[in-house]
Amino acid sequence: MFIQNMQELYRFRNLLWIWSFREIRIRYKQSILGGIWAILQPFSTMLIFTLIFGLIIKVPSDDIPYPVFFYSALLPWTFFSSAVSAAIPSLVGNLNLVTKIYFPREVLPMASVVAAFVDFLIAALLYFVLLVIYQVPIRLSLLWLPVLLIIQILLTLGVSFLGAALIVAYRDIRFVVPLGLQLWMYLCPVAYPLSSVPDQLRFLYMLNPMAGIIESYRRILMGKAPAWEYLLLELAIILPLFLLGYLYFKSKEAFFADII
Repeated sequence: MFIQNMQELYRFRNLLWIWSFREIRIRYKQSILGGIWAILQPFSTMLIFTLIFGLIIKVPSDDIPYPVFFYSALLPWTFFSSAVSAAIPSLVGNLNLVTKIYFPREVLPMASVVAAFVDFLIAALLYFVLLVIYQVPIRLSLLWLPVLLIIQILLTLGVSFLGAALIVAYRDIRFVVPLGLQLWMYLCPVAYPLSSVPDQLRFLYMLNPMAGIIESYRRILMGKAPAWEYLLLELAIILPLFLLGYLYFKSKEAFFADII
């Protein structure tokens, strides 16, 4: 069944790209700055957090300039949160399409993830500017970046599929998502280093899959490979979550039009 679903999705691949482009176009429609907002939003967040945590509170940053330290975690987190925020309501937000035309419904949340990924690529330009400004060398460990992106995309899709299927029946999910993401961010080492987490709580803390992903991004910045124990732990959580989310989504797909 899973292979058949993948084959069907492949047949509708053009629709996925068309809908992804539509998502990107609508996001910046009638916007003067357009795609520059993908940089301005994380940049402004970086300035505020650098002022509070880097200059006032002086949170440790593992010998990395705090703006680089924070932005290296903010980039993947922003990609994750913006993708999930857009993907979960994608079905109920396009009810006319869902109720009238047949296509694999997973195209809609996937298109939201693709659009968020484009924003991620644009915002990454500022990251490399920061590396030049603070004279942080670009190391070969950055070759791990595609691996981390694949793992993060699997997590993002798993959460998105599960949430998109649930929100069709339970509209309260739309209130839970922003609150949940806000709390989730503070449970990740975005503004603070992993070393700040007490050793006795470290394993429990790393059961949060985004914590391990963000820590891995930071490690490759410092010229290190991702910690295998954390990466394997995250994979053990993310792969079942992705399969669970996708299979649950497909099991409910036939009822989406009726419920919406």
